[in-house]
Amino acid sequence: MSYSGKTALVVGLARSGIAAARALNSLNAKVMVSDIKTYNQLCEAVKNLDNLDIDFYLGSTPDNLVEKADLIVISPSVPIDSPFIRKAKGLGIEVVSEIELACRLCKAPIVAITGTNGKTTTVTLTGEMLNNYGMNAHILGNIGKPFIERAMELNTDDVAVVEVSSFQLEAVNTFHPYIAAILNITEDHLNRHKTMDNYIAMKARIFENSDSNDWVVLNADDPETAALGSRTNARVVYFSRKKILRRGAWVQNGIITMDIGNGKEYVCGTDDIFIPGEHNLENSLAASLMARIMGVDPGCIADTLKNFKGVEHRIEFVEVISDVKFYNDSKGTNPDASIKAIQAMKGPTVLIAGGMDKGSGFDELIESFDGKVTHMIVLGETADKLMRTAKEKGFDNVYRVNTVEESVKKAFGFAVPHSNVLFSPACASWDMFTDYEERGRVFKNAVKALKEEVE
Repeated sequence: MSYSGKTALVVGLARSGIAAARALNSLNAKVMVSDIKTYNQLCEAVKNLDNLDIDFYLGSTPDNLVEKADLIVISPSVPIDSPFIRKAKGLGIEVVSEIELACRLCKAPIVAITGTNGKTTTVTLTGEMLNNYGMNAHILGNIGKPFIERAMELNTDDVAVVEVSSFQLEAVNTFHPYIAAILNITEDHLNRHKTMDNYIAMKARIFENSDSNDWVVLNADDPETAALGSRTNARVVYFSRKKILRRGAWVQNGIITMDIGNGKEYVCGTDDIFIPGEHNLENSLAASLMARIMGVDPGCIADTLKNFKGVEHRIEFVEVISDVKFYNDSKGTNPDASIKAIQAMKGPTVLIAGGMDKGSGFDELIESFDGKVTHMIVLGETADKLMRTAKEKGFDNVYRVNTVEESVKKAFGFAVPHSNVLFSPACASWDMFTDYEERGRVFKNAVKALKEEVE
């Protein structure tokens, strides 16, 4: 499809919107950009598009722009049931996400990874395995660098390893990865998707265009995910840390074992994996399976697993202060992610939690404490909800603060030597921060300030 001379409306001026506007402008499309935020709120974003022939419509919804557009590209923050989108569809105007546009413009094979938790770690680990084997893998998508930002530069010798969210999958039509992986599906984003059935359906869209030449990778230990294998004509392989499989990747006698159709292959012992936690064993199995499908040999996969140190903001070790270890898990944006972080801790732990309410319940989070979490510090929009749930579950050592800086000092006050302080909010960041990355940086800075004060 040629975009030259077409009028494209880009809605949402965050990272993916900026990148989409740039790409469409380079393709000689007439670009309009809309955002409900004002120019004063978006002046830095607008500067990124300086000197380009782009029309800005800021501070209002784009309802009156729809008729002018041949194509509408929406950011992940824009719900698919927005009135202007319903209007566009009624007029027969195509509405797509940035990853859909990127896929159309990308010549490289795509490895697309989604799931409620573990996406960033698995995307990064998979990309590292490919690069360590001498491939030219590009880590893109919801992880930070929008797919569209690099899509047109990639050729058939490259590989696009893309983190994909359910929000982005709401507006795909022809999105077609060579490997599509769903790591797990647990309750999340119900404020947006309304029901679990809707949420699962959005995740499954990652492989709706897959055919017999493609691969789908699913978690055999997660019932919601495993059941999706019957919905595709692609070659389906599973990974499991709990049971031995006929095909896929699994653990046998403490060894990561794989078979993608060429017989059993052994990678390394589970104890050799550097990043801790059962959830990271699942991430490692998924990444190993995808890397093997792409042709990486087991030895290279093993070396990567032994040396990969994890990603920023995901159970990231920060500092030791007076024999107390501080961990930044700002990417724990839902209860299931925070439960996994708690399970990865060794020894007594003070938990800092709270943020924007996405409609999730916290019963299972509190139940996961199991004597390991000694105190919980809460803040943000969900503070009262967390406190109420904790009290109902008989956990009384819960305290409210107003800022991350206060939470760090409060947690340190309760921590004993050889224990942990875990910052794992179990909620989104948007009530107090622009994203989980900013939230994580604020936490790390607060810990470093505390270290200077104490030592």
